[in-house]
Amino acid sequence: MRQHRRTTRILGSLLLVTAAGAFAVGAAPAGGTPEGDTPTPLGRVIPAPASVKTGGAPYRITDSTRIHVDDSREARRIGTYLADVLRPSTGYRIPVTDRQGTGIRLKLGSKDASLGDEGYRLDSGRQGVTITARKPAGLFHGVQTLRQLLPAAVEKDSVQPGPWLVAGGTIKDTPRYGWRGAMLDVSRHFFTVDQVKRYIDQLALYKVNKLHLHLSDDQGWRIAIDSWPRLATYGGSTQVGGGPGGHYTKDDYKEIVRYASSRFLEVVPEIDMPGHTNAALASYADLNCDGVAPPLYTGTEVGFSSLCVNKDVTYDFVDDVIRELAALTPGRYLHIGGDEAHSTSHDDYVKFMDRVQPVVAKYGKTVIGWHQLTGATPAKGALAQYWGLDRTSAEEKERVAAAARAGTGLILSPADRIYLDMKYTEDTPLGLAWAGLVEVKRSYDWDPGTYLPGAPGSAVKGVEAPLWTETIVTPANIDFMAFPRLPGVAELGWSPAATHDWDAYKVRLAAQGPRWDALGIGYYRSPQVPWTAAG
Repeated sequence: MRQHRRTTRILGSLLLVTAAGAFAVGAAPAGGTPEGDTPTPLGRVIPAPASVKTGGAPYRITDSTRIHVDDSREARRIGTYLADVLRPSTGYRIPVTDRQGTGIRLKLGSKDASLGDEGYRLDSGRQGVTITARKPAGLFHGVQTLRQLLPAAVEKDSVQPGPWLVAGGTIKDTPRYGWRGAMLDVSRHFFTVDQVKRYIDQLALYKVNKLHLHLSDDQGWRIAIDSWPRLATYGGSTQVGGGPGGHYTKDDYKEIVRYASSRFLEVVPEIDMPGHTNAALASYADLNCDGVAPPLYTGTEVGFSSLCVNKDVTYDFVDDVIRELAALTPGRYLHIGGDEAHSTSHDDYVKFMDRVQPVVAKYGKTVIGWHQLTGATPAKGALAQYWGLDRTSAEEKERVAAAARAGTGLILSPADRIYLDMKYTEDTPLGLAWAGLVEVKRSYDWDPGTYLPGAPGSAVKGVEAPLWTETIVTPANIDFMAFPRLPGVAELGWSPAATHDWDAYKVRLAAQGPRWDALGIGYYRSPQVPWTAAG
């Protein structure tokens, strides 16, 4: 995952191809509009849609626009979310109603099986915009596309002049991968519930559907566990550099889960073990082989801590933590870490994982581990999260690929591609550089389907962009390191491989700049991106 604790102090042609070749992207819409009223081309969104067909007059949102929804709780909730986006900037009432009519229509229950659970269809013309989907997640993703088709000023919280045009045509869109994740490390520096919610909203705009929370590490334990209360109150009392730290109460965590669910993100909690455990070892002396609790740790080195594999109390601890965390987590997965356990012998590591993985299953969850889990025996159905580099040894890559061939699914998080805490350049004021410098093009320009030699493409479940926080202290720091790289990772997870083209992508990425300005996202203005082209 990291090796990464040597802290340096311190953040076009819109090519889309379909099998039939029937859709064109980026063309000016037909059915001319008044001078200056040029809508955003249908294909100028991120992630790139699977297929786009342009044509017809645009739809104009006016003070008479209504959002028409099916008579269902989910459709009304998504309609209300959309109205909340549109009202401040347009100044219009935009009622949400289950009466049918022209305007913006949100329809669930499409019989088009090809849309799956997250796909949608968007049809736009003079009389309105209709988004249809089989499931609520698809409807919500369609709404995110609609947001990006409107002028960037739609994101502002004060009335803007408009006009509010949506180009005419049709988008039909489904994701390439089911796992499109982002990880936030709240252990090295703690982030509040509201700060996590802010990041969730940013992720949702780009159709990210997994939020991986790194809840424990050497520097801090961030989730309340009733049966081991000192984990949070003492183990969570500090952070990198010696700040005050913090932790989530169970109600706090439930609120993060609820909010993420409202944006169709599944929360994946991680308790890293048997290494990265100093906060736990400091909280309870019995978890140490010698029975002596070490001091709290506020540095950034790794690999020095380990739970005592041969003590029964270790597994009482693991069972209690997993039981309580699983009860709080409606999602399918629980991440048990497993990386950089340099103070645990190989035999002890295997013994530990053989005992801990069944505990996860006992409480109804599926195991995820960092790819070092493949050095043991991954449980049936387990996922391994690969964080290696281009220069990682062929032997280590083959071990992961062999596990994939044997049925272990892969989440790809190559550190020298999509670790969002890596510096962009030598001059980047935040972040680390142990994996290398990762500019925007490098983070985008690779193919998850063919990345790991010997691993079948079918084993790749998707991608995830981790953000480790040794140097990340504030939401502004998150913004600067995540943007503009995060949208590219989202596109790798969502868009068909045939749409992948850096020269086209960088133009669409440039067009996002004004939207981030409107949202108050302070991003890195990479010289690789033609930002001035965004207007």
